[in-house]
Amino acid sequence: MRCFYENRIADFITESTSEIIGKIVLNSGFADETTQKRAWEVEIELLKDSLSSIQAGNIYFEFSVPRMGSRIDVVLSINGILFVIEFKVGAKDFLSSYYDQVFDYALDLKNFHESSHDLVIAPVAVSTEAEDQVIALQMTPHKDKVYYPVHISGQQVSELIQLMLKDNKPSNHLENWSKGRYAPTPTIIEAAKSLYNDHSVEEISRSDASAKNLRETSKKIEEIIEHAKSNHEKAICFVTGVPGAGKTLVGLNIATQHSRKDTQASSVFLSGNGPLVAILREALTRDRVKREKEKGKKIKKGQVLSQVKAFIQNVHHYRDEYLLDAQAPYDHVAIFDEAQRAWNLEQTKAFMKSKKNKPDFNFSEPEFLISCLDRHKDWAVIVCLVGGGQEINTGEAGISEWIESLNRSYPDWSIYISDRLTDKEYAAGKSLEMLSTHKSVDFSTSLHLSVSLRSFRAERLSDFVKCVLDLEADQAKDQYQYFEDRYPLLLTRDLQKAKYWLKEQARGSERYGMIVSSQAERLKPYAIDVKSPIQPIHWFLNDKRDVRSSYYMESVATEFHVQGLELDWTCVCWDGDLRFVNDTWKGNSFRGDKWQNINKLSRQKYLLNAYRVLLTRARQGMIIFIPKGNESDHTRLPSFYDGTYEYLLKCGIKEI
Repeated sequence: MRCFYENRIADFITESTSEIIGKIVLNSGFADETTQKRAWEVEIELLKDSLSSIQAGNIYFEFSVPRMGSRIDVVLSINGILFVIEFKVGAKDFLSSYYDQVFDYALDLKNFHESSHDLVIAPVAVSTEAEDQVIALQMTPHKDKVYYPVHISGQQVSELIQLMLKDNKPSNHLENWSKGRYAPTPTIIEAAKSLYNDHSVEEISRSDASAKNLRETSKKIEEIIEHAKSNHEKAICFVTGVPGAGKTLVGLNIATQHSRKDTQASSVFLSGNGPLVAILREALTRDRVKREKEKGKKIKKGQVLSQVKAFIQNVHHYRDEYLLDAQAPYDHVAIFDEAQRAWNLEQTKAFMKSKKNKPDFNFSEPEFLISCLDRHKDWAVIVCLVGGGQEINTGEAGISEWIESLNRSYPDWSIYISDRLTDKEYAAGKSLEMLSTHKSVDFSTSLHLSVSLRSFRAERLSDFVKCVLDLEADQAKDQYQYFEDRYPLLLTRDLQKAKYWLKEQARGSERYGMIVSSQAERLKPYAIDVKSPIQPIHWFLNDKRDVRSSYYMESVATEFHVQGLELDWTCVCWDGDLRFVNDTWKGNSFRGDKWQNINKLSRQKYLLNAYRVLLTRARQGMIIFIPKGNESDHTRLPSFYDGTYEYLLKCGIKEI
């Protein structure tokens, strides 16, 4: 249920505290913990006193926020105003973490809870034992009607409510506010934590008609797994989707549904994206340790991490394990994230010869990975999650190698394919034509995710970026018009202005940072050094106080760090490695003391895809910084940058 207790405020005041706590406990399923019950008692008595003069409105205790895997202490709905209250019982101080926590709750309701979209929302942090404060309300809220949080003592709740009611015109009371549809779009980190803590994909994903129903794709994969298990078959399915459409979310959902190792359908989530694996593991570990601590239980971080590692694995480590172990893997279901990035035969052979002392190894990575699951005597299922235009490194085979491996070596496997795998950005090429003679091939619309959910303010962002990189300026401008009022997208030639803009846009713990192409080697005059390594875990997970975090903007992440992940707000720093010259893109690589042309088609594709990744990382908005250049520096001439700047203006992006 959405909350553990709800009532009209008038009835709440007359109901006994013990009755209210009894209902909360009954609905929560929480253990009978004295400290928690005492906290509820303090909150209830305080609110009874504070709300004694309120004649209308509703009160909600422990309102669920599944996207964040937590609950709001109390929500009050009075005269069209939502008071989102986080109590810190016994606290005498006001920490910045309280501020961000309650702000995050308010923004979550505003963005993702249908009944809250048009309401005024006032986030409030209450330190019950603090001294009274001067209530410094910003009397004009943000344009989305969300006030900045207020810190108050336990005795100031009534004063705050009266001030808010005085300064806002009353509107109709929403009797069924809590029943409104909750349709979030979580980050992949938020999704992983929620799914790992037994939330369903329905709870943490949108279900409106404009978004592809993730349940449909998940259901199709479940049907494939059940059919393979029941009929003792081996099957592989290819799920396609635009950047940010939820492919990884689908994969994590399937993995968590089959995560129990005492079943015959256990699963493993595999990715060759090292930063993604490390970040997800750390995020899940920190979250579980935190939850256990809140329950009064101590658990060692290493113990949790070992459990998480069995659930999310690096595909290269998985591969190496089954080089040594000739038995069938424990798991019957393997989900390969970013399957298009698996290594081709040449790259795999070279690695095996130089790093593993196996000079006779003669498999591409896809073919060897299929061979591992093929060892099962009864059944197995492989789920390949495929992004279009996402190959960004040498030796990445694209999806064609998977198909050719099936054609060449595994004729008995059933193949389920997204009907969009034929699109050119998936680079399946002529290998698809070979499937006409395969035993069992099923093309399905259910295996394609067509709408980007990452940028919940701009579903067409990926289409816009595609047009920009495909040199279709007029079409890009048309696409931009669909979301320019909801998704800020700006250009600047002043890096300090870009940094200031990021800080101004972000609220609560919304994450922002600077991202850059790994080839952008001449941004050093701006203290942007792509050769200075970041620690992705710190950059993506640590808070605003940590100089290693993205918030400090002292270090930058490249396409290799951010692929598969996202931030709320980004600054994309654009160097002379990709230039718009004479109506086309020119790729350049910095060697020694000068730029050199990139002539090899595969490397040109990798560079364009790197910028495709960078330009699709922001959920809420981005600013693109393009330097002015310097006439006295032959490596940073203005001509390296001016054409790109003018082209992006032509695509509709406005200068800040």
